[in-house]
Amino acid sequence: MRPETPETPETHKTHEVSGNPEIPRTTGSAEVPGVPGTAAPPPYGPARPAPYASPAPYASGLLDVGDGNLVHHQVHGNPRGKPALVVHGGPGSGCSPTAPRSFDPEKYRIVQFDQRGCGRSLPHASDPATDLSVNTTAHLVADMERLRVHLGVDRWLLYGGSWGSTLVLAYAQAHPERVGEIVIPSVTTTRRSETAWLYEGAGRFFPEAHERFRAGAGHAEDLVGAYAALMNHPDRVVREKAAADWCAWEDAVLSTEGMGTPYSDRVDDARLAFVRICSHYFAHGAFLEEGALIRDAHRLAGIPGVLVHGRRDMAGPPVTAWELARAWPDAELHVVEGAGHLGGEETRRLITDALARFAER
Repeated sequence: MRPETPETPETHKTHEVSGNPEIPRTTGSAEVPGVPGTAAPPPYGPARPAPYASPAPYASGLLDVGDGNLVHHQVHGNPRGKPALVVHGGPGSGCSPTAPRSFDPEKYRIVQFDQRGCGRSLPHASDPATDLSVNTTAHLVADMERLRVHLGVDRWLLYGGSWGSTLVLAYAQAHPERVGEIVIPSVTTTRRSETAWLYEGAGRFFPEAHERFRAGAGHAEDLVGAYAALMNHPDRVVREKAAADWCAWEDAVLSTEGMGTPYSDRVDDARLAFVRICSHYFAHGAFLEEGALIRDAHRLAGIPGVLVHGRRDMAGPPVTAWELARAWPDAELHVVEGAGHLGGEETRRLITDALARFAER
């Protein structure tokens, strides 16, 4: 779903904020040698290795988390390695088979899970009979903690971008003693203001696509709420049309990144579950007090974090990452020029470097 080479290559600069977030430090960037689609070795620094091959899971299962929900999880890498939890985006995307590729499987015990209602977790949200009242951020945070106990993990590194970063931050602020480090590409905190930008404000840049998105919801004043209602319609045809319209808009917002149509590429029940869960969360402000994750970032004191965000992220402008870095003294922020929401080679390099560094802690 993510081609190797973005339309706008990340061969410019990254602006790194570390320590004092008001004093940016600029570092050069370079393409990654050894990775398909990249150029010659950089003129400085060591050569960067390609991402690791996706390891096959050595364990998997369904964890009963209550409320009639079974959460699918799988574990990759070294059973004696440093525990790391990969938190997928969406919400409702399900586990990505490529997500573990930034982790050294010799050094990490890599845990993935499908959040309630999506992927291989049960019941599936594509079925309108599946109760979403027990699918909230608080429920997912509790599921993550239950999974930690189930796997016998004391503390783990958290990794997740986009919606995944919201859930990572919510968990870490609730259980800071259980978190060793945090790595986040594409920072979001799912404030209502961020959701309003994605589904309303970004329409200023893509007016034709936004008009189609609005038409799909009958030009309702509350677009996200209207789509949430459509995704609970008893007629599957109505739900499929709403899901297709929603995904077409998401793809339009990312269209300048040259990554194809990752949202519309979802098919059948996976697409229905994704849009139903997304609209459910976004219509309710992610079930969080507005601005709470940045307001309470002080709870992350002592937890080192690396934030990587694209300057040209149309889905989530970098102001959220900047605000979080200012509120979290142990975080370093890298703003990557030329990168969007899905990132690219420089984003990958920064993430891989951070994970390699944290593997030694």
